[in-house]
Amino acid sequence: MEMWAYLFKYKDRLRPALVPIHLPYTFDMDAERIRAHLLTLPHVVETMQWGANLVFWVGDKAIGGKMFALVNLDDDQHRQVIAYAAGPERYSELLEVEGIFPAPYMARIYWVAVERWSVFRSTEWEQELAAAHSIISAKLPPHTRAALALPSKEQKRLIAERRKLLAAKAKTKQR
Repeated sequence: MEMWAYLFKYKDRLRPALVPIHLPYTFDMDAERIRAHLLTLPHVVETMQWGANLVFWVGDKAIGGKMFALVNLDDDQHRQVIAYAAGPERYSELLEVEGIFPAPYMARIYWVAVERWSVFRSTEWEQELAAAHSIISAKLPPHTRAALALPSKEQKRLIAERRKLLAAKAKTKQR
């Protein structure tokens, strides 16, 4: 990574010069960077649920999509900044890392929660979350996979119809 800084060069007099400084990649991940990365993965939908939590789904919830990551935006009250699907193989390895613990309510399905963004480097975060995405993608039911394979226009129409149907069902239950 290359950063630029003002340095002073001595010749006849002091003068500022913009010169590159080469540093190792040290930027920590944060909620915005994670969000930007997750939205580049295929068929990812983002919702805000359960207070100040960004929930990322593989496929829309209305057509049977499944959750694969949850970013806590209100880190003052909670220990975790993010929780995600780790899978049975990686789950036990991750629990040995300081700052990672079983995700509340989700540990039985091999989810981990992370206390701080500095647990991994940016590239490691991207790899972990891409793996979480692929783990959950593999578990999607056939009808959801079929819906995700549709062209974008048809997929949007199907999602809109499904949401309308779910809203109608919710209204009849309230009566």
